[in-house]
Amino acid sequence: MNLRRSAKAKAMIPTASMADIAFLLIIFFMVTTVHEVDRTSVNLPRSVVHEEAEKGAAIVVLHADKDGQLVYKFSDGKAISRDVPGPNDIYLEVSRITYRDKDKQFLLKADGNLKFALIDELMDQLRKAGANKLLLLTQPKGKAT
Repeated sequence: MNLRRSAKAKAMIPTASMADIAFLLIIFFMVTTVHEVDRTSVNLPRSVVHEEAEKGAAIVVLHADKDGQLVYKFSDGKAISRDVPGPNDIYLEVSRITYRDKDKQFLLKADGNLKFALIDELMDQLRKAGANKLLLLTQPKGKAT
């Protein structure tokens, strides 16, 4: 019996669905990416107590720049934080939010090297503006290395 040799099929990679796969991966990474509203680098004070903040909490930042000038920043929890001239302006921003939502949580991200009197003044402005839920951001107290 004489068998004919069949023609070899050329090797090829099917690329018809590659665009679909790329599109699905892009959507996946867009959905799973966490949006960070404040990227200000601050030397946080250390604390033993740990409490989770609510998602979408407003953020108030107080730190000193390279020249030693105080810098105030504010974010409503949705938009990226922006510079604010001083504590009176923080009062106005917080008042706008607490007028709409009395139970809104506020995070105070203050530099641990600042005098507490400055932080206390800012906390007073937050309380006067109606911020009932206030958390101070800290880093966990770890073992000394």
